[in-house]
Amino acid sequence: MDWQVLGIILSLALLITFAYRGYSVIMFAPIFALLAAVTQGLPVMPSYTELFMGKAVIYIKSFFPVFILGAIFGKIMEDTGMAKSIAAAIIKKLGPSRAILSVVLACVVLTYGGVLLFVVVFAVYPFAAALFKQADIPKRLIPGTIALGAFTFTMDAAPGTPQIQNVIPTKFFGTTLYAAPILGIVGGLFILIVGIYWLETRRKVAASKGEGYGNHTLNEPSKDEANMEGLINWQLAVIPLLVVLVINFIMTNMFYWDSALLDQFKSLKLPLLAGSVQSLISIWALIIGLVSGIVVAILLGHKQFSVTKNITLRDTLNAGAIGSLLAIMNTASEVGYGNVIAALPGFHDIAAALLNIHIGSSPLFSEAITVNVLAGITGSASGGLSIALDLMSQDWLSWANSIGMSPDVLHRIASMASGGMDTLPHNGAVITLLAVCGLTHRQSYGDIFVMTCLKTATCFLMIGFYLLTGLE
Repeated sequence: MDWQVLGIILSLALLITFAYRGYSVIMFAPIFALLAAVTQGLPVMPSYTELFMGKAVIYIKSFFPVFILGAIFGKIMEDTGMAKSIAAAIIKKLGPSRAILSVVLACVVLTYGGVLLFVVVFAVYPFAAALFKQADIPKRLIPGTIALGAFTFTMDAAPGTPQIQNVIPTKFFGTTLYAAPILGIVGGLFILIVGIYWLETRRKVAASKGEGYGNHTLNEPSKDEANMEGLINWQLAVIPLLVVLVINFIMTNMFYWDSALLDQFKSLKLPLLAGSVQSLISIWALIIGLVSGIVVAILLGHKQFSVTKNITLRDTLNAGAIGSLLAIMNTASEVGYGNVIAALPGFHDIAAALLNIHIGSSPLFSEAITVNVLAGITGSASGGLSIALDLMSQDWLSWANSIGMSPDVLHRIASMASGGMDTLPHNGAVITLLAVCGLTHRQSYGDIFVMTCLKTATCFLMIGFYLLTGLE
């Protein structure tokens, strides 16, 4: 193996190690990127200020509105108790006999409605723990159950989902959030059915061995946390979610966006101006949808702030805005890191190898493998997806155009691939999920990893499905 490639692998290994140990990616991504750059002859300061920071800034410019509005919307849904109300209603309706299904569906409704994954974890866990305890199901199955509902198909497969993993490809392929709906729906249903089957099988095996909920003391929810009293009615709580979905659909598919909207800005010679309106429609539509959802959520739930947490609307808005900064900066740092690595001589062989994955004369396998590997390396679906598309989307798009393949298919496969190996042990969402549940990797990561493998396998199954049927 070429020493230049080894230098890249060493840089990646250091980044993974430090991220897993809890060190900030914002700080160490540029350090290890520049370490790799120095060893391969790139000057340090231009590599940092022009390449690393340049690409990070482009990412922030493109997606910061989605991050901040999504974070504020999720925080309002959390602090008003609306997210809890929806989760509690679903879990209570299905009851202990369908505990696993009810928790999964609660996560599905919230994530598809635009609530951030971290908020879903905090909202659902108290009710999941209470229900699993009542049904005497091992607590160690809760993280895998939440992961199935929140971290899989509603994150990136379901057409129209407002999660960032479904937004990013629109910028590169000029597609919409509803790209390749058949692939998304078929893949999503497969993940749901197989995932439920796995978890139910695990529950039955545990029951046959006499294993119940277990004796736990860490982060066990109090009766107040799992109590529905004082929460806003779930029928009202679900309205903001519907508003986000409906407004986004209307602004994407029914509203006419004038292609000349950017013309008057071209004379300003803005350095980061988008090339066309088409590449911005999905982001603009989602911005309008999230703003609408935020306004409706405030109108319906403003009285609940003092009831649920004794906080003000100002506190919630500020917390959401500040919280979004860490998320966007983490991902932007990973994007900057990836672009420094891509500029190194050693990466040329890696890129050529990835692009030369010709299975079925389609770019889909090359795309899926590249996105999946980078998502696994970075421990971030959005980070790995952004790096892959920033580096290679134009090659894949040209390849697809040459064989008459729609960019919509590239969008859906890239999005689904990002949600595969991203949930390795060093993934931030996995670490947060286990911490909230009061469990360790040793106790519960096995089931999360099965969901990871299921999601990864489904992406490749959908490639086969498309190649056999041509349906998208």
